[in-house]
Amino acid sequence: MTLNAQNCRLAWQQMTAACAAGPVRNYVQLLDMQDFLVETELFPEPVLRAYSARNMEKPLTEDQLQHINAERGGPQGNYRDGMAQKMANVVDCLSKFPQSKRAVITICNEPMPVHSNDADAKCVRELHLYLDDAGRLSGTVFLRAQAAALFPKNIHMLGSIMQEIAAQLPQRPALGTLFYLASILVADRS
Repeated sequence: MTLNAQNCRLAWQQMTAACAAGPVRNYVQLLDMQDFLVETELFPEPVLRAYSARNMEKPLTEDQLQHINAERGGPQGNYRDGMAQKMANVVDCLSKFPQSKRAVITICNEPMPVHSNDADAKCVRELHLYLDDAGRLSGTVFLRAQAAALFPKNIHMLGSIMQEIAAQLPQRPALGTLFYLASILVADRS
């Protein structure tokens, strides 16, 4: 299978169109992560920055806290527990072993999720990172589900994680591509 890398905005538009008639199983995209900002009415840039900071375990200002609400993902979109340590582990791994296959962030923290508990049913599951043949930080991400309406938040978080890791690596790599796989793509959380 050969995929051409798409910018994140175009990918979001395509996924929105793809699921307009109903859910799509095993949805894949190859994303160019050089620009991962996808602003929408629900997710203007300040909101995206607040959610990414929150999920990377960074302190939030009072203004940023005002953006956090159930409409934008609720507890299902809270990935912050242990994220700083997980990111540090990837930095350590790729600093010591640039060709490693073990630079993995398990995004969700619940080993035994209860299907009826939204907080347990995290959508973003794992992020595998590597230095590609061009020396860029690239990766693969696996999602249990993706609501197209929430893609801007998820891709901003993933891009922010990649950007922060790249800035801490000795090579200071540019961001490359992200192979994106969602078991199911839906329009929204309804």
